Amino acid sequence: MAAIDGFVAIRDINPQAPVHLLVIPEHHIASFHDIAEFSEGEDKRMLDFIADVAAREGLNDYRVVVNVGAGAGQTVFHLHWHVLGGGLSGRMT
Repeated sequence: MAAIDGFVAIRDINPQAPVHLLVIPEHHIASFHDIAEFSEGEDKRMLDFIADVAAREGLNDYRVVVNVGAGAGQTVFHLHWHVLGGGLSGRMT
């Protein structure tokens, strides 16, 4: 769906919202616990890419979610961000 050097964005195969994207770093980082493994400036580029991908999808209001650890629902142990939008309502529980 979109890519820049170091990151890709794809559509989730099991969407939990009308728009559900995954933003994934190309090099392996198991969890957000290991975010320090990013090289200098890579975290900023990732955040900029998430915002760009959301804008490309026409999202003004959206959620960015990271599940950190099995107890929080992380089932894929390769760091990734969920971008959810397109008609979310209510609070996140």
